[in-house]
Amino acid sequence: MTDAQDHKEKMKAVQAEHRKKVSEAVDPGRGLVLINTGKGKGKSSAAFGVVIRALGWGQKVAVVQFIKGKWKTGERRFFEEHNLVTWHTMGEGFTWDTQDRDRDIAAATAAFAKARELMESGDYDLVVLDEINIALRYEYLSVDTVLDGLKARSDRTSAFLTGRDAPQALRDYADLVTEMTVEKHPFEAGIKAQRGVDF
Repeated sequence: MTDAQDHKEKMKAVQAEHRKKVSEAVDPGRGLVLINTGKGKGKSSAAFGVVIRALGWGQKVAVVQFIKGKWKTGERRFFEEHNLVTWHTMGEGFTWDTQDRDRDIAAATAAFAKARELMESGDYDLVVLDEINIALRYEYLSVDTVLDGLKARSDRTSAFLTGRDAPQALRDYADLVTEMTVEKHPFEAGIKAQRGVDF
């Protein structure tokens, strides 16, 4: 058998195994819970890629940002200008901007109340809880509160949670968890955040 024939046979076997897995997969009859976490860049960026994918299928999407309150980001500008996504930014910037734990807890609590309202409404196919894991890390929200909200969501609704340090209880509950790792980052080389790449 030539190398080309051997490769062709291997690819046929791979395709057959993949088709078998696809044929055995079931529709869960509910939205999924997705988590992007880890120290690497791209957690929110990947979530917004899924937002675009959902919009491409005519699905209805909402975003609740928990931490990036003062930041002007390209994604927020785009989605607001084109009126494509229900967008709520709750919070007053990163925690070191406010230096006020009570205000941060109040902002996170209000943000999650809005997120829960959106998830339970049955009006949305996807709700992104951007940087919610940061609010959990600083204990502005309890893990149990977030789990209760996820469990109460409409069957129609998938929830996408982003931010570093996702708690293990959320990881265990989620359908998909992606841990972003960093190999290199321009900030470590003294390069400031770039418009259109970082925000």
